[in-house]
Amino acid sequence: MLNIAMLSGWHVHAKGYADEVNNSGIGRVTTIWDEVEERGQDWANEINATFVNDLEAIWSDDSIDGVVVCTPTNMHADIFVAAANAKKHIFTEKVMALTMEECEEIEKVVNEHNILFSISYPHRTKSHNLFAKKAIEEGYIGQPTMVRIRNAHNGSIDNWLPQHFYNKEQCGGGAMIDLGAHGMYLSTWLLGQPRSIVSMFTNVTDVPVEDNAVSVIEFDHGAMAINETGFVTPYSPFSIEVYGTKGSIIIKNDKVTIKSPQLNAECPGWIDVSQLPASLKQAIPTWLGAIKGEEEIVFNIQDAIVLTRLMVGAYTSHQTGKKYYF
Repeated sequence: MLNIAMLSGWHVHAKGYADEVNNSGIGRVTTIWDEVEERGQDWANEINATFVNDLEAIWSDDSIDGVVVCTPTNMHADIFVAAANAKKHIFTEKVMALTMEECEEIEKVVNEHNILFSISYPHRTKSHNLFAKKAIEEGYIGQPTMVRIRNAHNGSIDNWLPQHFYNKEQCGGGAMIDLGAHGMYLSTWLLGQPRSIVSMFTNVTDVPVEDNAVSVIEFDHGAMAINETGFVTPYSPFSIEVYGTKGSIIIKNDKVTIKSPQLNAECPGWIDVSQLPASLKQAIPTWLGAIKGEEEIVFNIQDAIVLTRLMVGAYTSHQTGKKYYF
């Protein structure tokens, strides 16, 4: 059984990741560290784990195989470097880091010590999004020209997000760097390497970071992706629209429809897609399996670096009012 340490309950997904570890059958959370001691101690008592108030206790514990990092984002780089130097495998909540310089430092030490590094990209495991990827690769819609992704909720207007999610120093930003991360990694997965990005962020509520945001990403051959996100929309189903020179795909509330000349000879018009690819495992059980030597990492450090690069571009564009070129 693999022994895993949870590093902080700061992120809203931390307890869910701990549950995934404990339900995996191959790992268990043995240790918790938290920068807020009371929160960490309460959590450790809740799941029958050991709380430590010093990260050195984790780095020096040879029984701990890996760490799940859910700390404030601005703590990631120092923790990853220390974890890798201590030979601990790493799983992280997105984003990996706030700057490209931090990414380079993390990548160097992770590769130096052969650390298995994975990041949480849950929307890349879902069957409807896997269908969109396959349809693009197999030419169902011709040359892709536009992808529109909307992922938003009402966390700010209904006050259910923790207040520290509005701390710019800890988070690096607001809605775009948090919820908008999903649209960022999906866009590059579907369309390839970005060429430029331009952003507009606004505030609907009085939180100190953006709660309403859009970034437009340019790709090769004139393709673009529109990434919409925010914390101020109560009724906003996750949706992806993929448009090409010969067809289109619409995904909304996990329902997939397609119109394609390759498919419409027998079924003219829009087709409801019922046979979708099998969903992939979530990143946590895959990472644990990789530590055991039984799986391959799917969302690796290179994927994580691409996301940080997009976020750096998105925020630089908003701050300067100019298009950012990669």
